[in-house]
Amino acid sequence: MGDEDIPPAFVGESDLVRGRLEKLRLWRERGVEPYGLGFSRGDNTAEIKERFASLADGEESGYRASLAGRLMALRRHGKACFADLEDREGKLQLMASLDSLGEEGYTLFQDLDIGDIVGVEGEVFRSRRGELTLRVFSFTLLSKSLRPLPEKWHGLKDVELRYRQRYLDMIVNPQVRENLLVRVKTIQALRRFLDGHGFIEVETPMLQPIPGGATARPFVTYHQALGQNLYLRIAPELYLKRCIVGGLEKVYEINRNFRNEGISYKHNPEFTMLEFYWAYVDYLALMDFLEEMVSAVVGEVKGALSFPYQGRDLDLTPPWRRVTMSRLVSEAVGCEISSGTPERELRAIAAEREVPLEEGWGPGKIATELFEKLVEPNLWEPTLVMDYPREVSPLARAHRNDPFLTERFELIVAGREIANAFSELIDPLDQRERFEEQARQRERGDEEAHVVDYDYLRALEYGMPPAGGLGLGIDRLVMLLTDSHSIREVILFPHLRPES
Repeated sequence: MGDEDIPPAFVGESDLVRGRLEKLRLWRERGVEPYGLGFSRGDNTAEIKERFASLADGEESGYRASLAGRLMALRRHGKACFADLEDREGKLQLMASLDSLGEEGYTLFQDLDIGDIVGVEGEVFRSRRGELTLRVFSFTLLSKSLRPLPEKWHGLKDVELRYRQRYLDMIVNPQVRENLLVRVKTIQALRRFLDGHGFIEVETPMLQPIPGGATARPFVTYHQALGQNLYLRIAPELYLKRCIVGGLEKVYEINRNFRNEGISYKHNPEFTMLEFYWAYVDYLALMDFLEEMVSAVVGEVKGALSFPYQGRDLDLTPPWRRVTMSRLVSEAVGCEISSGTPERELRAIAAEREVPLEEGWGPGKIATELFEKLVEPNLWEPTLVMDYPREVSPLARAHRNDPFLTERFELIVAGREIANAFSELIDPLDQRERFEEQARQRERGDEEAHVVDYDYLRALEYGMPPAGGLGLGIDRLVMLLTDSHSIREVILFPHLRPES
């Protein structure tokens, strides 16, 4: 095939690609359309393996099966040809021969390539070597693969290429598909648990006129018809709490959030959270509920609460340690830290330990930064870290025993935050003051400070019952369940820099 015969998109490609393009042309010359409309399959590989597990070596089943999938291996041996067909459930060996297909059919089968998608019909038997096999009586080419898969023994190792071409990653790395199935099962289990406890699932806007519910930099877009900026939500919190004001009492959303922040092994600009809000409970009740929910979901999906993660043992069995943030920071720096520790002392402690700070940060923000840099990375077993400073918790209720703190906790596992929760701030006057302080922080240059949401304040003024709210990072939970170091391993299509 000369360059003049090659579609422009493939000019300059390898000889392997050129050879497959030639095969494509030959298939069509034979009157075979290499991109089919569909195939009626009655079986899958897992069903076949389970049903005929007891077949003896060399035994015929007498059962005629129909399967469809991708050819992942092809071994030609004169008058017989062996292949591995892979579908979503697994792999099964195929055997095509001159006897089973006839001369014309066998010639066509030998022209298939690894990566081609085919439908096959044939009889199940177990080979003399003990391999469960389908003897192919007929086949249909359903989709011709024009690009060769990565070489069998080296696979797809380039991490950047794996994330960029996730479709190829899923084809050649079965663990990727397994990780994604664990993600699906985790979300299903969370839904079942919450539905079973009387929560109702709702949907709130992903495009919001005011970005609220968290301290983060939003993505902004412009709506032509409304003539205004809209923001991809950084959290659904304020809308879900409007539902509590409206009398729904127990609501949740499994939601996509967007934060215009850096990308790392534990951050992606687009991520998935579970958030729920529950009237008439406080953060102490949420700690008990979170322990129950996570242990139930992990037990269902993983089959155990204790398992290895990144080469270390991890045990999620309740009860989990409960400790205040100030106690943990005090232990880390070797002196007593409390809500009353002066800012200058905290800055001196941070400077001594080379923790960078910004101008304008108050003592609560500094103490939180000390926790995040000196403590959080070292918390391996599940730990409920309680009582965060008011300064960094603009939507949380003031602590019943200390007005400088809030009734907020985070669940930290394996050095990273998994969940964040608090007794909700329902006093509209206090909330207005917190919003106004956040506005002053924005004026001083903090782009992540909360924007004043006057409609939310109006909702609170009608009266919101006491409530607790919790957000759980689904991506990070799935990282634990799949032994994944990077969040990109559990997100189907992670964000990347433009391809050069």
